[in-house]
Amino acid sequence: MNDRLRNVGFLLREASRRYVQRFEVRASELSLNLAQCKALVRLEKNEGVSQARLAELAEVDAMTMVRILDRMEADELLERRPDPADPRARCLYLTAKAKPLLDQIWCLSDATRAEVFTGVGKDERDVFINVLERIHDNLSRLEGKPSDHEPRC
Repeated sequence: MNDRLRNVGFLLREASRRYVQRFEVRASELSLNLAQCKALVRLEKNEGVSQARLAELAEVDAMTMVRILDRMEADELLERRPDPADPRARCLYLTAKAKPLLDQIWCLSDATRAEVFTGVGKDERDVFINVLERIHDNLSRLEGKPSDHEPRC
């Protein structure tokens, strides 16, 4: 087997780790980390969701999400409002103060992506993204399923 193909899993993991690390270097200038940025971005598209749902959308564990939301509420970036359907639950909404921060997050994301794709042409980017989306779809379909057979070694 080709060594490059054999190492694809390691390469994907290492590239992802470095990409996140580079983004977090930029985000630290805003006193944010990736989990906080993901929470804000996901909330931007899903206002009115519960804390539990936002944790799922941002792929953050529930206790971490509580700490993130407590901080953002203290910074007046979001509000917790009563859920009209369930008096025990709270719905999350961004404040006007969050909008400029979201714009900065998207700007950081664009700048990081531009750095990562330096020297990679548009056609190559398109092929890469198409392949990555297919890999993601394949892995999503396999999630939670047992292996159908023994590995062929």
